[in-house]
Amino acid sequence: MSIWMVAIAFLAGFSLIFALNFMLADVGEARRLRARRRLEEEARLRQRAQARASLAYKDLYQAAADGSAEVQIRPTLRERFMTLINESGVTMRPKGLLAACACCGVLVFLPCVLLWQKWGLGTMFGLVAAPLPLVYVAFLRVERRGKLLAQLPSAFELMSRTLRSGQTIAQALHAVADEFSAPISEEFGLCYEQQNLGLSPEAAMRELARRTGLLELRIFVMAVMIHRQTGGNMSELLDKLSRVVRDRGRIRGAIKALTAEGLLQAYVLLALPPGLLAVMWVTNRPYAQVLFEHSWLLVTAGASMTLGAYWMRRIVNFDF
Repeated sequence: MSIWMVAIAFLAGFSLIFALNFMLADVGEARRLRARRRLEEEARLRQRAQARASLAYKDLYQAAADGSAEVQIRPTLRERFMTLINESGVTMRPKGLLAACACCGVLVFLPCVLLWQKWGLGTMFGLVAAPLPLVYVAFLRVERRGKLLAQLPSAFELMSRTLRSGQTIAQALHAVADEFSAPISEEFGLCYEQQNLGLSPEAAMRELARRTGLLELRIFVMAVMIHRQTGGNMSELLDKLSRVVRDRGRIRGAIKALTAEGLLQAYVLLALPPGLLAVMWVTNRPYAQVLFEHSWLLVTAGASMTLGAYWMRRIVNFDF
């Protein structure tokens, strides 16, 4: 009798723990679903606000003509700066990014002046440290564009299937915004919201290509514009475009593999001077301090290294 009571008590305890675990899991899943819906709603509201602030209230014919005009006009430095921020996907405003650059320069400049009384060295180090936020934003832009390129073929295939089911281009854009993750969902969702707010499809898609800066999306926009004027099988065109983007990605990967050795050599050559200086600073500091007494040598070395890095980057990085 005691064995049966122990078994019943064990089963009762197990059932109670299982029920509590199931209940807690259900409550946690409900909270996650509510948080996900709230985040999706906030993202949708942010996209609508961004769409209203973009080209939605300009002259639509003028906005549609901007695509051909921007190819002929060389962008200014301010326009390049804005393009860098937009393509990186950061929410920081241009003034905030400039303030971050100034703070980095000042934070490096002050210790050199207050601790070592080296005005020339502090100025040089401050000028080197000031562009670091810009470098970080540029790195984010490269990462974001890489993710966009990786998502484009699957997005085009989804749009092709959506069009075969009888939907429109706008609904295909909305399907990509719903099914995919960022960053392609944000860009296509913003394009869809711009059309909902009254912007013409031509202008919205040209803005999509301009905002991302990808050649593949420019090809997509051009194909859609030609299709709207002449007609044709849009789903088949998207399938072919998906294969083209995949082939370009394969070629880009082959180029990276072939130029990896050159990039590694460039990184080693650029890291050798500061690395050796750090080693000498630890092993023989009086010998290394002599270099800091001649600031023009450091400035010349830094300028030479910058020029060499730029030249090697131009050699291994090209468009096709």
